[in-house]
Amino acid sequence: MADGTDVVYEDSEIPQTGLAASVPTVSELLDEAPRSKFHRRAVIISGMGFFTDAYDLFVIGTVAAILKTDWHLSTTQTSWVSGGAILGAFFGAFVFGRLADVLGRKTVYTTVALIMILGALASAFSPNLVFLIVSRLVLGLGIGGDYPVSAVLMSEYANRADRGRLVGLVFSMQALGLIVGPLVGVTLISAGLSDSVTWRLMLGLGAVPAAAVIYLRAKMPESPRFRAAVRGEHERAARELHHFAGGAIASDQAVGVQRPQLSLRAFLTNPRMLTLVLGTAGAWFFFDYAYYGNTISLPSILQLVSPHATLTDKLWLTLAIFVIFALPGYLLAVWRIDRVGHRRLQLIGFSVMATCFAMLGVVPVLTSTVVPFMAIFGFSYLFTEFGPNTTTFVLPSEVFPVEMRTTGHGVAAGIGKFGAFVGVFLVPQLQEHVGLRGMLIVAAIAALAGLLVTLVLPEPAARSLEEVSGEQHPNFTAPKRAPSLTA
Repeated sequence: MADGTDVVYEDSEIPQTGLAASVPTVSELLDEAPRSKFHRRAVIISGMGFFTDAYDLFVIGTVAAILKTDWHLSTTQTSWVSGGAILGAFFGAFVFGRLADVLGRKTVYTTVALIMILGALASAFSPNLVFLIVSRLVLGLGIGGDYPVSAVLMSEYANRADRGRLVGLVFSMQALGLIVGPLVGVTLISAGLSDSVTWRLMLGLGAVPAAAVIYLRAKMPESPRFRAAVRGEHERAARELHHFAGGAIASDQAVGVQRPQLSLRAFLTNPRMLTLVLGTAGAWFFFDYAYYGNTISLPSILQLVSPHATLTDKLWLTLAIFVIFALPGYLLAVWRIDRVGHRRLQLIGFSVMATCFAMLGVVPVLTSTVVPFMAIFGFSYLFTEFGPNTTTFVLPSEVFPVEMRTTGHGVAAGIGKFGAFVGVFLVPQLQEHVGLRGMLIVAAIAALAGLLVTLVLPEPAARSLEEVSGEQHPNFTAPKRAPSLTA
């Protein structure tokens, strides 16, 4: 309000804006648009970048296993190789998430792809350990920045009914990154290339998909919701949307709904926003601790289960887990997320993860024989993907208001990547000091903690972004009293 007083509106109290129902806003055009070719274009452009993120982050597990032997690295040095990009992603998500709310999604979208190319190429030509770690940190800055922009751009282009599916499709490109990484490793090792050539090629190939999306991202228009709501350019947003959609959205005009912008200070001090940050960032932290700690350390985990397996054997076992369990989980998530519910699916996934990890930790025979371990550990991967690995990416793109959407997602992604960094360092130490079973018990506790913090989040499925965030009222400001978060 003009006097600066915060206003609280319950859903049933939101007054009418007086706008003619026949002239929609840009957000309403997007909410009710049928799935069309322009949605698929947005998925491909965002998804290619996310494939690059996944490949670059997870291929390092195999590279670290090679370098530990060739460069005679200690456990701590190996963890720095594995965790360098993740630590960079922690900072990149914060910085570029905020910049995308200030400068616009499109500018940051292209910038982070360029940084990923630079980081991947520098990593491939690393002459020593320090140079490699620094190069991976640079790569991680781009990866971290890509998380909030990829998720939010797709969320803001999506319609109301299919938003979870469309954002989930972007995230499902991680599945290809998980599969392509081990395949590249097996292919290069089987070709008889030296270890030095193999790991350098594995890292350098990460620049290829990032380079491929530079042109596509440059041609993609600014997010219509951001341009209309934050910059006030409603007619331009409608025209660009009409052009990008290729006629799928017929109207090339839209009315505007003006409201005061939520400042960064208000965002960081408002109880409701802080609760949403707790739910999204907390769940992502606990999930990434378990997921990245287990996935990047998978070669060493499999070594404990099957001590006589060669590196190629472990790559095939890793590939089997991803193809048999993880890939179907991604597909199930894309298919069912909007029906099951985004928050509810996260709760289900954390529950199954905690159960599987606890079983492996408590029953000794399950970690001493390959087949039962692969079955239960793999089953946890099914509900990892059909659960919090997808939903921790989707939910932060939905619950924050548009002017703080990439900021909020960046905070959640950054805290998540810090959890991954902790996992990459802590999991190998736990394996050495408390064994594989003890490490899995800690992972079960992390999954349970992720479940608990998820309970504070709203259910965004089938609701508009403006309704979920509370910004649908033209005088929306940071409320002093938080509306219900369990709707």
